[in-house]
Amino acid sequence: MHKNTAGERLLTEIDHARLNKLRGAQLPSELIETLDSLDLVPSREIPPDVVTMYSQVMVEDLDSHQRQKLTLCYPEDAEPHLGFISVFSPVGASLLGQRVGATARWYTPNGDACAAEIVALLFQPEASGDYTT
Repeated sequence: MHKNTAGERLLTEIDHARLNKLRGAQLPSELIETLDSLDLVPSREIPPDVVTMYSQVMVEDLDSHQRQKLTLCYPEDAEPHLGFISVFSPVGASLLGQRVGATARWYTPNGDACAAEIVALLFQPEASGDYTT
């Protein structure tokens, strides 16, 4: 593990271990790239403004300026119509490890570029004392 600098994306060691266990489940290339590029930190040391698994965020689309509340989850818990976004999705992979104020960028399945600013972190498990979810 190396020391992170401002702007780098972070991931808790437990989220990294759990996501790496899913590598055999045909992880999308975006998620593999994300996992390989994030700096790892112990759960108790993750800053409260970083998107971790099961974090609830408010994002604002850069084009439409519409805001949406999303919860980053594992594929089996995904319910996109309710705002539960799988980390396997392009949106989910782009949110993982980002900080409030960052811009998440991804491509839709048909190749359209999308971007949204993370305007608020409404809930982060680690910030509430949950280091194992």
